[in-house]
Amino acid sequence: MQAHVSNQLLPDINKANIQRPEEGGPFLAPIGRPPGLILKIVFFFVRRQFGKVMAPLTVFAARMPAAFGSFYGKVGQLDKKLRLPARTAMIIRERVASINTCLFCMDAARYFAMKQFGDTTRFDALEQYKTSPLFTEAERAALDYATELTRDKKVAPETFVRLKRHYGEREICDIVWLVASEHIYNLTNIGLNIGSDGLCDVAAQGGRAGGATS
Repeated sequence: MQAHVSNQLLPDINKANIQRPEEGGPFLAPIGRPPGLILKIVFFFVRRQFGKVMAPLTVFAARMPAAFGSFYGKVGQLDKKLRLPARTAMIIRERVASINTCLFCMDAARYFAMKQFGDTTRFDALEQYKTSPLFTEAERAALDYATELTRDKKVAPETFVRLKRHYGEREICDIVWLVASEHIYNLTNIGLNIGSDGLCDVAAQGGRAGGATS
């Protein structure tokens, strides 16, 4: 997804099955029935929860040894050990995903925000985080840092100094983890042309996604 897609997509990202129209669907065909027992179990529970199996599982994980899928699951579990507030962690991940234009991750982050917090108001305002009253000065500093690290692959010393005014060393390392690990998700999906799976529709409807992957 290296083609530019404006962050103005954020308020409309809940439209199901978003793909970049000029590029179509995933580069590799989804695998509905993985060969290993572990993945079969994972597919079963994901399908039961969402009504279908998410594209990163059917396109990427189904072709890889089970340990790779397990690693991806552990990345998410490690977020629970962060000292940063969950709301701050989520907007950092969403900011990175939007800069990288990973539509699956942008939609997935909004889905979990809806499930955990009941709305995505701050996600909708994320493009205006520098001026929006929905964000604290600490969050603005964290988002500035995440933006520079993602966009420029380096951070200006003054940006880091501003970050240190609001966060301790452990929280700064939390932020680095969020940016770095989000890139793993983003680039996996971008590299295989995986778009949104419409997870926000599931949360908005309070039910399961339509059309199970077979």
